[in-house]
Amino acid sequence: MSLADLRKLAQDVQAAMDQRKNSDIAAARQQIEEIAKSVGIPLPELLAGREGKGAKKSGGGTGSVAVRYRHPDEASQQWTGRGRQPRWVKEWVESGKPLADLLVA
Repeated sequence: MSLADLRKLAQDVQAAMDQRKNSDIAAARQQIEEIAKSVGIPLPELLAGREGKGAKKSGGGTGSVAVRYRHPDEASQQWTGRGRQPRWVKEWVESGKPLADLLVA
């Protein structure tokens, strides 16, 4: 096959994959609508409830994480316990003091 033929084939394959993806999405949407209808829940209500209790939010957002450690003398120095230890936490532990003393009650 020539390079032009291969490019045409690649375009045809990509078009077929896009069409298949769209038809799969349409079929899935139809199944979801039928399930919602069978249990008597309007689809918008069903979809609105996806961020309720226990549901995981979909990506990208920055949520706040509770502070787990706080310096006893300097309340502005806080750490969530995630990522690298801040300098003040390292110094605290290296001085022989237990990390548990910094836990927020």
